[in-house]
Amino acid sequence: MLFADAPTLKNEFVELRQLSADDHDGLVDAVRVADLWRTWYTRIPSPEGMADEISRRLDAQAAGTMAPWTIVDARSQRVVGMTTYMGLDPENRRLEIGSTWVSRVVQGTRVNPAAKLLLLERAFDELDCIAVEFRTHWHNQQSRAAIAKLGAKQDGILRNHSIFDNGTVRDTVVFSIIDGEWPTVRYGLQERLARG
Repeated sequence: MLFADAPTLKNEFVELRQLSADDHDGLVDAVRVADLWRTWYTRIPSPEGMADEISRRLDAQAAGTMAPWTIVDARSQRVVGMTTYMGLDPENRRLEIGSTWVSRVVQGTRVNPAAKLLLLERAFDELDCIAVEFRTHWHNQQSRAAIAKLGAKQDGILRNHSIFDNGTVRDTVVFSIIDGEWPTVRYGLQERLARG
């Protein structure tokens, strides 16, 4: 089983399917809600840049460096975002879940934690990972809180880690979940989804 494969993953709240150019219009609609793509402290493709971002992710998958999915709200069957496995390191049984964004329509719902549960199940139970990493911008308080709420622990901060197109410099906050923590993290996510 290859880390760069993106098989369909689903539960009652969300479906993750292989990213495809056919998802372009749905992704554009999702990113247009409240101009999500204008968020300054993250990289979310603009409506005009969506085709290029889809191509970039698919090219990375062909090169074996990324597994890209389209996020679909299982209840409405509406395309609501994108996510990936990246930083693939099969030799050391590690990967990063990242380059994720979801439409404002589903932020704060079960969609994101349900998607993370599916991605973590694949990483730990199918790919036998020993660690899964998450990274986010220091200023992305919403993302930092969501990652911590999953049960991930903060590993550290990479200061002056990258320069954004707008000229700002990103300090990257690194979190991870390790294999010994996975059973408790899984239980916490299942309970959270059951409660709503």
